[in-house]
Amino acid sequence: MDRIGTTMQKKAAELERLAEVLVTGEQLRLRLHEGKVIKDRRHHLRTYPNCFVAKELIDWLIEHKEASDRDTAIKIMQKLLDQSIVHHVCDEHREFKDMKLLYRFRKDDGTFPLDSEAKVFMRGQRLYEKLMNTENNLIQTREEEGMAFERALVASEFIDWLLQEAEMPTREEAEQLGRRLLEHGIIQHVTNKHHFVDGPLLYQFRMNFRRRRRLIELLHERGRGIPESHDSPFCLRKQQSDGGNTSFLSVSPTKEIKVAVGVRRSSTPVLCNPKSVVKRQVSPEELLTPGGPFIKKTFTIVGDAVGWGFVVRGSKPCHIQAVDPGGPAAAVGMKVCQFVVSVNGLNVLCHDYRTVSNLILTGPRTIVMEVMEEAAV
Repeated sequence: MDRIGTTMQKKAAELERLAEVLVTGEQLRLRLHEGKVIKDRRHHLRTYPNCFVAKELIDWLIEHKEASDRDTAIKIMQKLLDQSIVHHVCDEHREFKDMKLLYRFRKDDGTFPLDSEAKVFMRGQRLYEKLMNTENNLIQTREEEGMAFERALVASEFIDWLLQEAEMPTREEAEQLGRRLLEHGIIQHVTNKHHFVDGPLLYQFRMNFRRRRRLIELLHERGRGIPESHDSPFCLRKQQSDGGNTSFLSVSPTKEIKVAVGVRRSSTPVLCNPKSVVKRQVSPEELLTPGGPFIKKTFTIVGDAVGWGFVVRGSKPCHIQAVDPGGPAAAVGMKVCQFVVSVNGLNVLCHDYRTVSNLILTGPRTIVMEVMEEAAV
């Protein structure tokens, strides 16, 4: 397998599965804090800070549709316990039990085991968030070997940024950090042919740390068969192919299903940048003109384990570029060429698709979207 080798790829896959557990556990921890499920509790005249009652948590998981029944909820939490994400407050139970027992996230009491692998993962996640939250042009659509890759960065520019942000003291050490990130499955060369080197080669983050995970994913082996779009939270499902190519279903304005095939050898799909499906760009003022040719529709979309099932593109306003025929968005009637007016009550007519994507990624799994479409004649 070119220069990286099968052994390194297997290790990266194992580390990536661990990373998914860590991200999923952290998202749950934050949600439980927000919902006041985690709080200080007294038991036998002693106060245990930042903990939750197992039985109450199982109730919460079922209520929030993260588990279909109590047995499934127990299996989910046992997975987090086995990975040292949570533990019994006195470490007296190695099994997660549906009882009035107190458990706690290790991150809330400082006992999370920070081995070398966890440290590299947490460093990679922090760098990803820092890159996404700062004004820079490091991550963008770029070309290598005649193909366009979305959300790609140039190795040498990434090293420049690490030095500028005082993340690393020297270029040599910054390059070594890049190599560790690649070996731990956090980044990869866009065609998987090269290790990380200080130069003009392109790399991508393998994980979208901001994608909202469903807890049920912990009970299933997650291969790279389900792609993540780092450019938009609304990823399309992967279609099975006979060869080593990867392909995606997208829907054209005529509803004809087309298959866009990438020729990458890596296990991560090519994220090409298709032409806009919108025949004529309109302005926000034109969309909102009383008596105009556009009508408003409202959709409530509940994301599943893969995503919401659509892709947005464009700017001021954004439009629906593609819809997965078998996804949550298609089920409620979303179509290509619709213009996005608002997301969860926030008007986004004057924002680009990156801002809209970030808004949804950092919000709840259930989104309410208002769109405008041209009225049928």
